[in-house]
Amino acid sequence: MNYSQKLKKLSDAVRKRLESAPGCHDWEHTRRVLHNARMIADGEKKADMKVVECAAVLHDIARPEELKSKGKLCHAVIGSELADKFLKNCEFRNEEFIKKVCNCVKTHRYRGGHSPLLIEEKIVYDADKLDSIGAVGVGRAFHFAGRIGAKLHNTEKEALGSDSYSSEDSAYREYLVKLRHIHGKLLTKTGRKVAKQRSDFMHEFFRQLNREVYG
Repeated sequence: MNYSQKLKKLSDAVRKRLESAPGCHDWEHTRRVLHNARMIADGEKKADMKVVECAAVLHDIARPEELKSKGKLCHAVIGSELADKFLKNCEFRNEEFIKKVCNCVKTHRYRGGHSPLLIEEKIVYDADKLDSIGAVGVGRAFHFAGRIGAKLHNTEKEALGSDSYSSEDSAYREYLVKLRHIHGKLLTKTGRKVAKQRSDFMHEFFRQLNREVYG
């Protein structure tokens, strides 16, 4: 079995595992992260593309466990353990390759002291963050707000004074608290360039929304 066949087998297995995942972290999210990762890797020109591709496909493999635990388990840490099994089940045998992929999965969340160090780890980290900003990021923020029964929109003061997951939450709160800061946290030159464009779009989108709602 060649690499392309192994990657397809791996992708099919992950797609099946994520088929019931919420829209913000479903297979379509993984597919977009894979696209972002390839784009960044092409721009950086120093990464092992096969490591990047496999890690992007596997990065959210443990989302079901995290959701079931209501956030008590970290999907990145658990995912790095599951990634080892998935890779071996798909006939990947090189232990050094598997270790690199698993480390990318573990560090893509950048919590608990597991920070991205190698270029492949930084690329997967950036690829995941890019999917949370720009037009897709705005769509995901509204999707999540609708799923929890939150408001369509509120003022900046109301948004910053509300709690996450509450009925007073909103996509605008997500932007103010989190999304507008992401572009400054990316780790690759290519990722930062794309993030700046997407961040500018979000800024203008919410300016326009405020004008339409509040005049």
